[in-house]
Amino acid sequence: MACRVVHALTAALEPDPLDPAQVLAGAPQTAARELLDAGAVSIGLWEHTAGSSTDVEADEVFVVLAGRATIEVEGGRLLDVGPGDVGVLEAGARTRWHVHETLRKVYVLRG
Repeated sequence: MACRVVHALTAALEPDPLDPAQVLAGAPQTAARELLDAGAVSIGLWEHTAGSSTDVEADEVFVVLAGRATIEVEGGRLLDVGPGDVGVLEAGARTRWHVHETLRKVYVLRG
């Protein structure tokens, strides 16, 4: 793999459609771009337009670049995130993403 730089806010992403069963409200669209797949670690960009969806998380650290969302973690915890926030998600956590403004993040996944 060649060394490179991408502009995280404007880099082109590939559509990564949600399963219709994951959509809770609106018509959210998701897209992603993997920057590195090193087996045990994956790094990339991810975007989710306004709307709500569900997910089951992997071990992840992420940095929000743009947008705002409330992540509802099963069991009652609410995580409000916006530009500059660093989040940590635990593998197996069941979440509901309520995206208020298109959210773009850089992620690091383990597993």
